[in-house]
Amino acid sequence: MTCGGQWDKLTASRLATVPMTTTNDGSPEANSAGMTDADVLVPIKDFQIASGWASPASAGARARQCCEQLEEGRILFFDRIPFVFFKEDREFLLSQRQSGSGLHKNISYRPRENVLRGAAGNAREHAQMLEIMGRYSTEVMRFMERLLEPYASQLALDYASFRPEEESGRKLPTRKRNDLLHVDAFPTRPMNGHRILRCFTNINTTSARVWNTTESFAALAARHAEKAGLARIAAKGSRRTGPLARQIKEAFGLKVADHSAYDRFMLRFHDYLKEHEEFQINCPKILLEFPPGSTWICYTDAVPHAVLSGQYALEQTFIVPLPALLKPELAPISVLEKMAGTRLSHH
Repeated sequence: MTCGGQWDKLTASRLATVPMTTTNDGSPEANSAGMTDADVLVPIKDFQIASGWASPASAGARARQCCEQLEEGRILFFDRIPFVFFKEDREFLLSQRQSGSGLHKNISYRPRENVLRGAAGNAREHAQMLEIMGRYSTEVMRFMERLLEPYASQLALDYASFRPEEESGRKLPTRKRNDLLHVDAFPTRPMNGHRILRCFTNINTTSARVWNTTESFAALAARHAEKAGLARIAAKGSRRTGPLARQIKEAFGLKVADHSAYDRFMLRFHDYLKEHEEFQINCPKILLEFPPGSTWICYTDAVPHAVLSGQYALEQTFIVPLPALLKPELAPISVLEKMAGTRLSHH
């Protein structure tokens, strides 16, 4: 395993995917691990922007099925944008570029505070971007509450982002690279076992957004969790910041984030997978191409993903609490706690 600059210099050819091919009859042919995109993607054809599910009688069952498929590690796929999104908003976003400061990988929007970060431009453009991102966040929330009705009462709106940069060829440190397979964890927003659900839309009018994925979280954990330090992290337990330490940090304007053992491991696992050269090169891969105008949804804390190329994508993050899950035994925290033989959360 290597890290730092040496790992950053790996060439694209060494990180080549195992591309999908087709048989003579046009059907997808499995890669070396026997996996195809059909094992991962779940096309949704019976949900409409205005009316929701095509069959009202089966709406509850379909919504429940979608929640279960997401929890099983699948990706829900729409070949169009399934929520209200104005043409004028897209045209404005396609005209934007992120700030050249290098402080942000993308433009982020915080719905609760109605705050924008990382946007370039003058005051008028900033105000228009804020309005568009607020409208986008609201519409995606409405869509997700209808699509995933079992989650609706507990679905928590988190950050949104707009990613105007071309992903291919970006020069970033290893741990910040999007083109390396990883699972998501938030350094400043501990999950304590709750789930990270994300809705992506490719607003590019000409180019696909290309991902790699690989085996399930459970399979990755079985092979790599112990080497990544699960036992050591679990042994330290989950300790909350004491009142005095919290007051001191807050007095100096420092963020206070109580990371459970689960959060500490997931942050470590994110870095471990990106730094693990042998894994990145040799693990089985499925190439996924999300065409212009498409939308996809998945639990990115459990679906390993790497963004190989693409420009102009919108993303809205949601937090799904453990009590809302239909199959909590499949959640990463359940998988890891079973392996560790102990609780990893603050609960």
